[in-house]
Amino acid sequence: MELFIFARFRARMGQEEALDATLRQQVPAVRTEPGCLAIDAYRSVRDPRLFFIHSRWVDQAAFEIHADLSRTQRFVERSEQLIDHPFDVARTCWIT
Repeated sequence: MELFIFARFRARMGQEEALDATLRQQVPAVRTEPGCLAIDAYRSVRDPRLFFIHSRWVDQAAFEIHADLSRTQRFVERSEQLIDHPFDVARTCWIT
């Protein structure tokens, strides 16, 4: 079953550009991973501190492999330093 990921990031005051750079570095690398169907990062037009990632995976197993990669773990650790809330990722599927 295809898996959809929604991740929300609200940068700490003054960390907006660092978070932007972190997302810009991570997203292209993830696109090359087996099982990743699509991934994009977004920045709110109303709140310059608010960012999102939306990705699609062939299944939960493919996402688990991604989540276990050292690059992904470093991304999470770096992001946690730059955001003002707990790391927030939702794993979702189609409603049929």
